[in-house]
Amino acid sequence: MAAEIHSRPQSSRPVLLSKVEGHQDVVSAALLIPKEDGVITASEDRTIRVWLKRDSGQYWPSIYHTMSSPCSAMAYHHESRRIFVGQDNGAIMEFHISEDFNKMNFVKTYPAHQNRVSAITFCLASEWVISTGHDKCISWMCTRSGSMLGRHYFTSWASCLQYDYETRHAFVGDYSGQITLLKLEQNTCSVITTLKGHEGSITALWWDPVQRLLFSGASDHSIIMWDIGGRKGRTLLLQGHHDKVQAICYIQLTRQLVSCSADGGIAVWNMDISREEAPQWLESDSCQKCEQPFFWNIKQMWDTKTLGLRQHHCRKCGQAVCGKCSTKRSSYPIMGFEFQVRVCDSCFESIKDEDRTSLATFHEGKHNISHMSMDISRGLMVTCGSDRIVKIWDMTPVVGCSLATGFSSR
Repeated sequence: MAAEIHSRPQSSRPVLLSKVEGHQDVVSAALLIPKEDGVITASEDRTIRVWLKRDSGQYWPSIYHTMSSPCSAMAYHHESRRIFVGQDNGAIMEFHISEDFNKMNFVKTYPAHQNRVSAITFCLASEWVISTGHDKCISWMCTRSGSMLGRHYFTSWASCLQYDYETRHAFVGDYSGQITLLKLEQNTCSVITTLKGHEGSITALWWDPVQRLLFSGASDHSIIMWDIGGRKGRTLLLQGHHDKVQAICYIQLTRQLVSCSADGGIAVWNMDISREEAPQWLESDSCQKCEQPFFWNIKQMWDTKTLGLRQHHCRKCGQAVCGKCSTKRSSYPIMGFEFQVRVCDSCFESIKDEDRTSLATFHEGKHNISHMSMDISRGLMVTCGSDRIVKIWDMTPVVGCSLATGFSSR
């Protein structure tokens, strides 16, 4: 299909190019086919579909395949046109798609999990299909023989997965809010470290092997950037969503992070600036500003004949403060706080107006987003969710890639 070159829109927000409708249930995953006007979708309605754009501009399914169980995850390898579909029953099915994207042949079934498959990745070099599931494990299987190579169990549901193909390191996020870094071997694995920082279940992971940065999104509405390569344990907190962060994608070329949340929020974060790390919260028995006791400090309350106060924390300095010493709210984007948070009165005075300038742009996807995927080379994004609709977006106005897109709004 010939790529259609069109002038870059003047608006600085995502441009909705197309809507794909017709699913009977939640769309679990949607992927753009590289260099094609096409989308592959996997749905809870038990279908795997390939949609191609017709001359009319509408998308029609060229492949419509019904599975034995609801589809929960998907991975597609474009060079070999192999597709792996994870199901609610724990099985992963492999198919091969024809060159014209009009036919899909079944290859084999992998008994990867005992429960719902949550994420899949395929490594061509080692011929491994790696997956996580609600049976609390990561498994890796040989795609040549179809046999299980190894498994590792966690204490809670494994919810998402990222993999470094060169070093064979896997990052697994789980429902307890923990991320485990594993080194996978042929039949065994070793736990390298665990990353703890989120207050809710991990819902999305993205690994950038160039800068060796890991991004995690969680149900606590926040994103954390972990500097894995720096080995300093440096973490940056990003708070700008009002619902759980469901999908993230880091664009290494422009140093931008795109994130989507369940309420349809789409955020584009500028990561090409020097950001400040949010402080650890300090603990104290009394306000670190006025020295009034907190309500559990019985001795000081007795000695001073005063009532104890509630403990709060200043997001900028991390000090434990009472309500009277933290009456102000402020955004502080350099530390990742894009909306107003509690700060102590002295920190509020130190924040200048220019310090409040946003370092992200926020857009409305106007549908529940449970999964997002980007074709970075074309500046395209596809979103899908519980409203059964798939949306294709031109992201070039907001992500700084002025590449001509293969999809056209015309």
